[in-house]
This record gives sequence, structure tokens and C-alpha cells, in this order.
Amino acid sequence: MPYPRDERQALEQERDELLAQIAADQRELAATTDQDRTRREFLAWRIKRAQNRITFIEIRLAAIRIEAP
Repeated sequence: MPYPRDERQALEQERDELLAQIAADQRELAATTDQDRTRREFLAWRIKRAQNRITFIEIRLAAIRIEAP
């Protein structure tokens, strides 16, 4: 995949990748047994971390839209 040309495109690409990662992690979390507590905690942590990053990206994208002429 070619590199994004600007910050907006890079952030949008990262957001899309994070959304795909969250979906995959949620599927894996649903398939993981309750006995594998460590794995479940790790997946929940990674989902939360990705959600937090998406929030930051959305804020930055909103700021970029405001700055745009």
C-alpha cells in the first residue's frame, strides 16, 4: 500500500487499521474461553487502547478540518 500523502490521510488510514484490529480482537475475545483469563485481559486491554487512539485520531481529524481553508 502506498504511503499517505499528508497527515489527514495517514490518520484516516491508521483509524481504518485500528477499526479492523478492534473487530478482530473482539471476535477473538468472544471465542476465548473464560479459563484463559490472561489472554482475555490482554485482548480487552488492546481493544481499549485502540479505542483511545481512535478517539485521539478523531479529535485531530476534526482540528485538521477546522484548519483547512
